[in-house]
Amino acid sequence: MQQWKRLLARLSDRLFASVPDTVREKVEAYAPKAVLKIVSYNPHPVHPADVSMRRMSHAASHEAVDEAIRLSQRWILDRQHPVEGFWVAELEADTTLTSEYLMLRRFLNVVDPERERKAVRYLKATQLPDGGWPIYSGGPSEISASVKAYFALKLSGVSPAEPFMLRVRDCVLAKGGVTEANVFTKITLALFDQYDWRGVPSMPPEIMLLPKKFYFSLYQVSYWTRAVLIPLLVIFAHRPVCRIPEEQGIAELYAIPREKVRYDRVPPFRKDAAWFTWKNFFITLDRVLKFYERLRYQAFRETAVQKAIVWMLDHMRGSGGLGAIYPAMANSAMALHCLGYSADHPLLAKALKEIEDLEIYETVREGKAQFETLHLQPCFSPIWDTSLSINALVESGLPQHHPALLKAGEWMISKQTTTDGDWKESSAPHAEPGGWAFQFENERYPDVDDSAVVIMALAKLKMADRNAQVESIRRGYRWVMAMQSADGGWGAYDVDNNHMIFNVIPFADHRALLDPPTEDLAGRCLEMLGVLGYDRTHPAAKTALAFIKDKQEEDGSWYGRWGVNYIYGTWSVLAGLRSIGEDMYAPYVRRAVQWLESKQNPDGGWGESCLSYADQTMAGRGESTPSQTAWALMSLLAAGMSDSISVVRGINYLLRHQREDGSWKEARHTGTGFPRVFYLRYHWYCQYFPLWALSMYRNIRARGKMRADELRQAVRAADTFRPAL
Repeated sequence: MQQWKRLLARLSDRLFASVPDTVREKVEAYAPKAVLKIVSYNPHPVHPADVSMRRMSHAASHEAVDEAIRLSQRWILDRQHPVEGFWVAELEADTTLTSEYLMLRRFLNVVDPERERKAVRYLKATQLPDGGWPIYSGGPSEISASVKAYFALKLSGVSPAEPFMLRVRDCVLAKGGVTEANVFTKITLALFDQYDWRGVPSMPPEIMLLPKKFYFSLYQVSYWTRAVLIPLLVIFAHRPVCRIPEEQGIAELYAIPREKVRYDRVPPFRKDAAWFTWKNFFITLDRVLKFYERLRYQAFRETAVQKAIVWMLDHMRGSGGLGAIYPAMANSAMALHCLGYSADHPLLAKALKEIEDLEIYETVREGKAQFETLHLQPCFSPIWDTSLSINALVESGLPQHHPALLKAGEWMISKQTTTDGDWKESSAPHAEPGGWAFQFENERYPDVDDSAVVIMALAKLKMADRNAQVESIRRGYRWVMAMQSADGGWGAYDVDNNHMIFNVIPFADHRALLDPPTEDLAGRCLEMLGVLGYDRTHPAAKTALAFIKDKQEEDGSWYGRWGVNYIYGTWSVLAGLRSIGEDMYAPYVRRAVQWLESKQNPDGGWGESCLSYADQTMAGRGESTPSQTAWALMSLLAAGMSDSISVVRGINYLLRHQREDGSWKEARHTGTGFPRVFYLRYHWYCQYFPLWALSMYRNIRARGKMRADELRQAVRAADTFRPAL
């Protein structure tokens, strides 16, 4: 019976692979929503060390895998920066940034008609049939994104009588009108007198005066919140209004006339039914703050505003912009404008130029004509792209001293931070600089995820300056270890940043004020420890293991904070567990394996929609993508499942979908900025992750080990990088 099942599975894969793409797409479109559960027919998973001793009953073609790896290697190597050695791809978000950018230029009075025309084309090209705009590819219309796009289009001179604009209006009104939009949208509209400040949560600048270690201070929230909020405090203190012609207003997006809106009955001030909840408490506190703001005498206002200005200007030094992320960069530009800086002032001009560097120009076709469009990415991702590319290329067989790898390694060492960051102020005062940021320049804000992956990449290279390499890795290791939270996990930028009560204050309707420890980062740090030669007996590994076991979902998966979603989190954890020598046959690990295999799609791939952040029943469910398929494969391979039909079918999925030039195509957002609010499409996730997965599969088949296993054992034997505990 088992033989028949195996035969049928292999036959179905071959038949499906031979179907023309056009036919296959139609078949996939009408596939049942309930995914086909295909579990390994091997009742006893093969231990990684024993794989080579067993005859493979089913496997993908050696030649096909080798050729796919060769083509992918060439594609990635061809796109390395020829001088500096980094890799960087577009980091795509959604339309809200482009809409906000048009509003920003109008607010600063630096309107560029040509930029406007190109941005308008982009917004029109990305509109959904129902009139709205989504916040991730394949998602439904979202009210805040739709309100911002509509307003930006009107500011750019688009007539509200246009058919596509009428569809926007109908879409927004069907969702309850502008009063249902999120807080950040309402703040933006208030700056143009399109929303009443009474409906915006109070954020008095006086919070700058709270002690850094006070429970509600600005150093008890995440880095991105601090970078976005402090310039906003300056703006709130001035409450500027950019006057626009009445015909460019959005009165038509109100479900009831604006003058009749009861702001205490619309978000974020709609109270819970219960008499006392923390949400209701903070709504009442907001009313007290609004009363204070109406007082003529505010004793500490000027002192607080000056402190906010000093902080902002200090953190704007260097290149890359405040926090190196668009919302903070935009708020700092508006704050400077409020302070009287003209557009040609060097500081404001610099801030605007750093934003302009984020512009992306593309060509779209409308009928027989082609037009250029403009949209904005939230930031750059070179450290992330480069470190992941190195890890994939090393696994694919490139020599450790390959010139491309060494050039990339030298560039990354040059980007290691040497400046004390905000962590020094509260969460980790004894941590010395040594991490890496995400962007080209973000000296004050390195993050644990990037730092761990960079360390993994550097440890796999044979660099000319061995002393510099060792010192860089050890500095990075010490910083990552200092950032571990008390519960054993890691946040991205801060330690013990877990005052979850903050997420119910009116300002935090996006529920992303904090940077708590997460499972995917814990897994990443475990993987880093293993690469450096440590095992599960390391003190940090012991507490991290307890954290990971405690956070495992009932179905066996792990949550992915920084990638979509449970597939990503499960990959990160399983990779980390293997790296430190955990028993990959422990019951909790096998539960994760079973969950992954149960989520495989009929086409052999894996996928997961961003919807899984809001609806856990959607965990591991969605249209197959190359990146998510690669994560699932790397998870299963880490767990010793190379002799699994699920793995072979996943490998065949990647082989079928690779293009002639060695690349893969992926339109979905599989990266996460803020769950439920902001998602990311890393344009090269579908390149280096499939290469990594294919290479792991080939190496295990050939030698019973991943190349990472071999390098890890060599490092452990030589004791190359481990500082004393």
